[in-house]
Amino acid sequence: VQLQASGGGLVQAGGSLRLSCAASESTFSRYNMAWLRQAPGKERELVAAIGAGGAITYYTESVKGRFTISRKNRDNTVYLQMNSLKAEDTAVYYCAAGSNWGRTRRSELDYWGQGTLVTVSS
Repeated sequence: VQLQASGGGLVQAGGSLRLSCAASESTFSRYNMAWLRQAPGKERELVAAIGAGGAITYYTESVKGRFTISRKNRDNTVYLQMNSLKAEDTAVYYCAAGSNWGRTRRSELDYWGQGTLVTVSS
C-alpha cells in the first residue's frame, strides 16, 4: 500500500488545518490508519488512529478535543482535522497503515507515507 499525505503548511496559533492521506489500493478498507508526528529533537509519537471500519478511534491526550481523525473507505482516504492549533503541534506528520489494532496503537505499522510539515506560528 502506498500512502500519500498532503495538507501541511504554515498556520497561526488558533488556526486549523486538514491533513489528507490517500492510499493506492482498495485494500485500504482492511487497514487501521494512523497519524503520527515528529517534532524537531523529539521522538515520533502516535497522534491519532482509526480502526478499519471507522468505529474505533484513539487520540493522544494532548490533541483530544482539538483533532479529529476520520476516513472515507470508498475514497481510500484518511483525514486529520486539526483545530485550535498550538505552537507545540509543529511537526512533520506521517500517515501510516497497520493490519492489527494493538500493534497500530504501539506505532508498529506496516506501511508509511511521506511526511507533511505542519508549522504553527505563535
